[in-house]
Amino acid sequence: MFTILTFSLIFPGCSKIKEPPYPDEPKIVVLLYHKIAEGEADNLYERSRIKFENDLKYLISNNISVIDFNDLEKIKQSGKMSAGHSAIITFDDGDRSWYDIAVPLLKRNGMKATFCLWVEKMGSNSFLTWQEVQYISNITYDGGIKPFVFGSHSYSHQFLMGAKGNFATPGEYNVFLNWELLRSKEVIEEHSPLEVQILALPYGDGAGDNDIITAAQHNGYKFIRTSRNAVIGSIPGLDLFNIPVLPMLDVTESDEIGYYLNN
Repeated sequence: MFTILTFSLIFPGCSKIKEPPYPDEPKIVVLLYHKIAEGEADNLYERSRIKFENDLKYLISNNISVIDFNDLEKIKQSGKMSAGHSAIITFDDGDRSWYDIAVPLLKRNGMKATFCLWVEKMGSNSFLTWQEVQYISNITYDGGIKPFVFGSHSYSHQFLMGAKGNFATPGEYNVFLNWELLRSKEVIEEHSPLEVQILALPYGDGAGDNDIITAAQHNGYKFIRTSRNAVIGSIPGLDLFNIPVLPMLDVTESDEIGYYLNN
């Protein structure tokens, strides 16, 4: 008895630490960010560096796996959710804070992310330059994994469905959609080694719209990320052309990620 007690005192680390149990109903949440501010956020749609770091810590401490859209497609094809909760990290517009703040923090934690660009604005004001886009898109993790993927936020960031009334015929409207989706895709692919497959709807306008979905498919997109608030809770309900999000705003608490996933 004395020998056993002595062994346990000398080698306390030998006792096995139990992993948290997997959730009964694993879900996937898509997080939506815009600008990451070094200090306090200037508006509702920004998120401070500290809060962003806290978000990443929350994912890690709660064993929420960070996946990407290709992983999401594989989950749909398999017909089976992963064992635990998952998150996809996305950004909209193209702010230079991605290069200065977001990417270094994501790299430090070995995480993936998708950055959707307002193509017309690249290189102007506080937007990324194409050289910075190229640098980010060529970052490589061990095993040849490129964790940072660029998607389209359209070319000129217009209301895609709201613009229908501006055109006399469906044909003219389709020309507009094809320009916004194809031209943005072409320009991004000139500066990124990976094919552009993700469309993030400007203003979230047009979620589930058949004309927009058809145009996206016609121009080689495999995913449409909306601004519709929800989580992905089941494979039958997973529509890759109507993907919901949790907007990470200035007022959003990190533990809201868990609230979305667990309710």
